[in-house]
Amino acid sequence: MSLLNLPPASLQTRNSGERILVFDFLRRRYIALTPEEWVRQHFVHFLVERKGYPEALLANEVSLSVGGASRRCDTVLYRREGGSPRLIVEYKAPHVEITEKVFTQISSYNSVLRADYLIVTNGMSHYCCRMDYGQCSSVFLRQLWKTQSFPQLTHVLKSERKLINIWISPLDVLYLHQQSRRTLKSRLTGGFFRCLT
Repeated sequence: MSLLNLPPASLQTRNSGERILVFDFLRRRYIALTPEEWVRQHFVHFLVERKGYPEALLANEVSLSVGGASRRCDTVLYRREGGSPRLIVEYKAPHVEITEKVFTQISSYNSVLRADYLIVTNGMSHYCCRMDYGQCSSVFLRQLWKTQSFPQLTHVLKSERKLINIWISPLDVLYLHQQSRRTLKSRLTGGFFRCLT
Protein backbone atom coordinates (compact mmCIF):
# COMPACT_ATOMS: atom_id res chain seq x y z
CA MET A 1 0.00 0.00 0.00
CA SER A 2 1.06 3.60 -0.55
CA LEU A 3 2.51 6.05 1.94
CA LEU A 4 -0.04 8.46 3.40
CA ASN A 5 0.05 11.98 4.73
CA LEU A 6 -0.71 10.57 8.19
CA PRO A 7 1.52 9.23 10.95
CA PRO A 8 2.51 5.58 10.51
CA ALA A 9 0.23 3.03 12.15
CA SER A 10 1.06 -0.42 13.40
CA LEU A 11 -1.54 -2.57 11.63
CA GLN A 12 -2.12 -6.30 12.06
CA THR A 13 -2.50 -8.05 8.73
CA ARG A 14 -2.81 -11.63 7.55
CA ASN A 15 -3.33 -13.48 4.28
CA SER A 16 -6.55 -15.24 3.40
CA GLY A 17 -6.06 -17.01 0.10
CA GLU A 18 -5.18 -14.29 -2.39
CA ARG A 19 -6.50 -11.47 -0.21
CA ILE A 20 -4.79 -9.49 2.53
CA LEU A 21 -6.89 -8.81 5.61
CA VAL A 22 -6.35 -6.09 8.22
CA PHE A 23 -7.56 -6.16 11.82
CA ASP A 24 -10.06 -3.38 12.52
CA PHE A 25 -9.77 -2.90 16.26
CA LEU A 26 -13.06 -0.97 16.41
CA ARG A 27 -15.07 -3.74 14.73
CA ARG A 28 -12.86 -6.39 16.39
CA ARG A 29 -12.42 -8.47 13.26
CA TYR A 30 -10.29 -8.87 10.15
CA ILE A 31 -11.55 -7.23 6.96
CA ALA A 32 -10.29 -6.93 3.38
CA LEU A 33 -7.41 -4.47 3.07
CA THR A 34 -8.48 -2.14 0.26
CA PRO A 35 -6.85 1.23 -0.45
CA GLU A 36 -9.79 2.99 1.26
CA GLU A 37 -9.49 0.69 4.28
CA TRP A 38 -5.76 1.50 4.43
CA VAL A 39 -6.69 5.19 4.82
CA ARG A 40 -9.41 4.43 7.39
CA GLN A 41 -7.15 2.32 9.58
CA HIS A 42 -4.40 4.94 9.59
CA PHE A 43 -6.82 7.76 10.39
CA VAL A 44 -8.58 5.87 13.20
CA HIS A 45 -5.22 4.84 14.69
CA PHE A 46 -4.22 8.51 14.50
CA LEU A 47 -7.33 9.58 16.45
CA VAL A 48 -6.86 6.93 19.14
CA GLU A 49 -3.07 6.63 19.46
CA ARG A 50 -1.93 10.18 18.71
CA LYS A 51 -4.91 12.24 19.86
CA GLY A 52 -6.12 10.13 22.76
CA TYR A 53 -9.73 9.59 21.76
CA PRO A 54 -11.20 6.54 23.49
CA GLU A 55 -11.94 3.79 21.01
CA ALA A 56 -15.27 3.31 22.82
CA LEU A 57 -16.43 6.65 21.35
CA LEU A 58 -15.56 5.68 17.76
CA ALA A 59 -17.38 3.40 15.33
CA ASN A 60 -16.60 2.28 11.78
CA GLU A 61 -19.17 1.49 9.09
CA VAL A 62 -22.15 2.98 10.93
CA SER A 63 -25.42 1.92 9.28
CA LEU A 64 -28.03 4.57 8.59
CA SER A 65 -30.96 5.22 6.30
CA VAL A 66 -30.77 8.21 3.95
CA GLY A 67 -33.96 8.88 2.02
CA GLY A 68 -35.07 5.30 2.53
CA ALA A 69 -31.79 3.84 1.22
CA SER A 70 -29.38 1.93 3.46
CA ARG A 71 -25.96 3.59 3.71
CA ARG A 72 -22.82 3.22 5.82
CA CYS A 73 -20.94 6.17 7.27
CA ASP A 74 -17.20 5.39 7.32
CA THR A 75 -16.36 6.60 10.86
CA VAL A 76 -18.31 8.39 13.58
CA LEU A 77 -16.90 9.96 16.73
CA TYR A 78 -19.56 10.20 19.45
CA ARG A 79 -19.87 12.60 22.40
CA ARG A 80 -19.25 11.21 25.86
CA GLU A 81 -22.48 12.74 27.13
CA GLY A 82 -25.60 11.66 25.27
CA GLY A 83 -23.82 9.61 22.62
CA SER A 84 -24.77 11.89 19.74
CA PRO A 85 -22.40 12.18 16.74
CA ARG A 86 -19.68 14.81 17.19
CA LEU A 87 -17.69 14.17 14.01
CA ILE A 88 -18.08 12.04 10.90
CA VAL A 89 -15.30 11.04 8.51
CA GLU A 90 -15.55 9.96 4.88
CA TYR A 91 -12.55 8.13 3.44
CA LYS A 92 -11.46 7.65 -0.14
CA ALA A 93 -8.53 5.72 -1.56
CA PRO A 94 -5.32 7.77 -1.99
CA HIS A 95 -5.71 7.85 -5.79
CA VAL A 96 -9.32 9.15 -5.59
CA GLU A 97 -9.66 12.90 -5.95
CA ILE A 98 -11.74 14.76 -3.36
CA THR A 99 -14.59 16.27 -5.40
CA GLU A 100 -18.05 17.71 -4.91
CA LYS A 101 -19.43 14.16 -5.14
CA VAL A 102 -17.53 13.23 -1.96
CA PHE A 103 -18.90 16.28 -0.15
CA THR A 104 -22.41 15.44 -1.36
CA GLN A 105 -21.99 11.94 0.05
CA ILE A 106 -20.88 13.07 3.52
CA SER A 107 -23.51 15.81 3.68
CA SER A 108 -26.23 13.23 2.91
CA TYR A 109 -25.00 11.20 5.90
CA ASN A 110 -24.95 14.34 7.99
CA SER A 111 -28.58 15.07 7.07
CA VAL A 112 -29.35 12.11 9.36
CA LEU A 113 -26.51 12.29 11.92
CA ARG A 114 -26.24 16.10 12.33
CA ALA A 115 -22.61 16.00 13.50
CA ASP A 116 -20.73 19.18 14.41
CA TYR A 117 -17.69 18.42 12.24
CA LEU A 118 -17.22 16.68 8.89
CA ILE A 119 -13.87 15.41 7.65
CA VAL A 120 -13.15 14.15 4.14
CA THR A 121 -9.79 12.52 3.45
CA ASN A 122 -8.04 10.34 0.90
CA GLY A 123 -5.05 9.93 3.20
CA MET A 124 -3.13 12.57 1.28
CA SER A 125 -5.45 15.59 1.51
CA HIS A 126 -7.69 16.28 4.49
CA TYR A 127 -10.57 18.76 4.66
CA CYS A 128 -12.55 19.64 7.76
CA CYS A 129 -15.76 21.59 7.99
CA ARG A 130 -17.57 22.85 11.11
CA MET A 131 -21.35 22.89 10.86
CA ASP A 132 -23.27 25.84 12.29
CA TYR A 133 -26.87 24.72 12.54
CA GLY A 134 -27.96 27.97 14.22
CA GLN A 135 -26.84 30.00 11.20
CA CYS A 136 -27.67 27.21 8.74
CA SER A 137 -24.13 27.33 7.34
CA SER A 138 -20.80 25.58 7.33
CA VAL A 139 -17.25 26.85 7.71
CA PHE A 140 -13.98 25.29 6.67
CA LEU A 141 -11.67 25.76 9.60
CA ARG A 142 -9.65 28.96 9.27
CA GLN A 143 -6.44 27.23 10.32
CA LEU A 144 -6.51 25.49 6.94
CA TRP A 145 -5.50 28.79 5.36
CA LYS A 146 -2.47 29.44 7.58
CA THR A 147 0.98 28.45 6.44
CA GLN A 148 2.93 26.41 8.92
CA SER A 149 6.33 24.78 9.00
CA PHE A 150 7.07 21.60 7.08
CA PRO A 151 6.77 18.68 7.34
CA GLN A 152 3.99 18.65 9.93
CA LEU A 153 1.52 21.12 8.49
CA THR A 154 -1.55 21.16 10.64
CA HIS A 155 -4.86 22.76 11.08
CA VAL A 156 -6.75 22.42 14.30
CA LEU A 157 -10.21 21.12 14.98
CA LYS A 158 -11.36 22.27 18.40
CA SER A 159 -13.58 19.82 20.20
CA GLU A 160 -14.69 19.35 23.78
CA ARG A 161 -11.51 19.82 25.87
CA LYS A 162 -9.31 18.40 23.10
CA LEU A 163 -7.51 19.38 19.93
CA ILE A 164 -7.33 17.16 16.90
CA ASN A 165 -4.42 18.05 14.61
CA ILE A 166 -5.12 17.05 11.05
CA TRP A 167 -2.09 16.88 8.75
CA ILE A 168 -2.29 18.58 5.37
CA SER A 169 0.26 18.04 2.66
CA PRO A 170 2.72 20.58 1.23
CA LEU A 171 0.83 20.26 -2.08
CA ASP A 172 -2.34 21.43 -0.34
CA VAL A 173 -0.48 24.48 0.96
CA LEU A 174 0.91 25.29 -2.49
CA TYR A 175 -2.58 25.01 -3.89
CA LEU A 176 -3.95 27.23 -1.14
CA HIS A 177 -1.35 29.89 -1.95
CA GLN A 178 -2.51 29.89 -5.57
CA GLN A 179 -6.19 30.22 -4.76
CA SER A 180 -8.21 32.77 -2.86
CA ARG A 181 -10.20 31.63 0.16
CA ARG A 182 -13.44 32.23 -1.65
CA THR A 183 -12.41 30.30 -4.77
CA LEU A 184 -11.20 27.28 -2.82
CA LYS A 185 -14.17 27.27 -0.47
CA SER A 186 -16.52 27.42 -3.46
CA ARG A 187 -14.62 24.62 -5.23
CA LEU A 188 -14.72 22.33 -2.21
CA THR A 189 -18.22 22.92 -0.93
CA GLY A 190 -20.10 23.52 -4.15
CA GLY A 191 -22.92 24.68 -1.88
CA PHE A 192 -23.42 21.18 -0.50
CA PHE A 193 -22.73 21.87 3.17
CA ARG A 194 -26.11 23.26 4.05
CA CYS A 195 -28.14 22.76 7.17
CA LEU A 196 -30.30 19.77 6.57
CA THR A 197 -33.20 19.06 8.88
